[in-house]
Amino acid sequence: MGNLRTKDLSKIGYHNDQLRSLVIGIISKKFKHYSKQAILDLLVNIKNNPEDFLDNELTEKIAEKIIGKAETTMFKTYQLRDEAVFFKTYGGKIIEQSAKNQMEIASRLPVSVQGALMPDAHMGFGLPIGGVLATNNAVIPYAVGMDIGCRMALSIIDESDHFIKRHEYQIKQALKNHTHFGMEGGLDTRQEHEVLDSSLFNEIAFLKTLRGKAIRQLGTSGNGNHFVEFGEIELMPRNTLKLPARKYMALLSHSGSRGLGAAIANHYTKIAMNTCKLPRHAQQLAWLDMNSEDGQEYWITMTLAGDYAKACHDRIHANLLKALGLKTLYTVENHHNFAWKDQLTDGKEVIIHRKGATPAHKGELGIIPGSMTTPAYLVSGKGNNEGLYSASHGAGRAMSRQRAKDSMTVSTMKKMLTNAGVTLIGGTVEENPLAYKDIENVINEQDELVDIQGKFYPRIVRMNKD
Repeated sequence: MGNLRTKDLSKIGYHNDQLRSLVIGIISKKFKHYSKQAILDLLVNIKNNPEDFLDNELTEKIAEKIIGKAETTMFKTYQLRDEAVFFKTYGGKIIEQSAKNQMEIASRLPVSVQGALMPDAHMGFGLPIGGVLATNNAVIPYAVGMDIGCRMALSIIDESDHFIKRHEYQIKQALKNHTHFGMEGGLDTRQEHEVLDSSLFNEIAFLKTLRGKAIRQLGTSGNGNHFVEFGEIELMPRNTLKLPARKYMALLSHSGSRGLGAAIANHYTKIAMNTCKLPRHAQQLAWLDMNSEDGQEYWITMTLAGDYAKACHDRIHANLLKALGLKTLYTVENHHNFAWKDQLTDGKEVIIHRKGATPAHKGELGIIPGSMTTPAYLVSGKGNNEGLYSASHGAGRAMSRQRAKDSMTVSTMKKMLTNAGVTLIGGTVEENPLAYKDIENVINEQDELVDIQGKFYPRIVRMNKD
């Protein structure tokens, strides 16, 4: 298939932004083997005679949109199942009941197929943080989360751990000069990345106003528990990375898609809640049908937000490593707030939502961080079907940010950092180590899901100071 663009559709009379988004989504999925000219000829015929294409499953959605039939149904009302679909809980004794209750509600949705709850789970909006949900041809914006594409990225560096001790001052300066945290502002030097050239910024109306902010925020991190840190990683014998089992310097970052992802999440969550009516206690789990225009549009914008989140990490790592004259031996990265098309072991095709959960297919590498003073684990997935090929995305909060703030003083936290051999730039008591579950307990509760390949120890940590 040729590269079909918005301007091609405009030339043949497709001027509506929503219609063009629908067309591009359907064409890219169902007409991969058609030539560009054949597709344009077909679209002209559909536009001129839409009634003739209502009975064809490949073209009916486009025809309905042209006629206006798709606009006649404003919303549908659904009830929850009487019983939940199967979902397995890992580490149930260290998970609060409210998170289990949220997972149970999610597993009673009419579109739910299977679920799983990771040991770092705690209460969130809609799906709990640490929740994994497989659905039938439906995507739930709140089961992806507000920070679409929030992710981890680890660069294992061709230096020994002694580099950090010898060059502590230079590392601190690099972190101060080449990272930026918080909602406003950006880096001093404009960042470049191919994701900014995506045609979606012009093809989807509400994205047009977001490109400027995406340019400013590229290569930056959010607030809360987002971080960029240097440390040392100890790789295990016979690790799947095929690197010698010893200690290496490493760079680890955690953040997401910034203002772009938040805007996309807000936009499509409102659409989902306005078109999919559920009982009040489940309304945040409203979904978009993957065959609908809005479902297709959310999927491609979610993917853009994920690509943008990756681009931010790409720039963070490239800038820091260049400033310090370092080279990467191996990179491990993946989203933990996202939705993927996947298959269960019985061959059923599903949409797997991971909201604060790490993908863990057989052999798939991931990172599970603890806190600013405790280790992060480099793991490889076991491909566990009951766990929906997933693992935890961290230690998980043991207390709210307010409770963490009220129960910890700055001086006490400084002593904890000193005892752990960690230097903190920025950061607040809201993210103090006691605000999180014991990472060792969380890791022990998921030995069915992952194998340990290495252990990362933070040494110099940069976080948002607000």
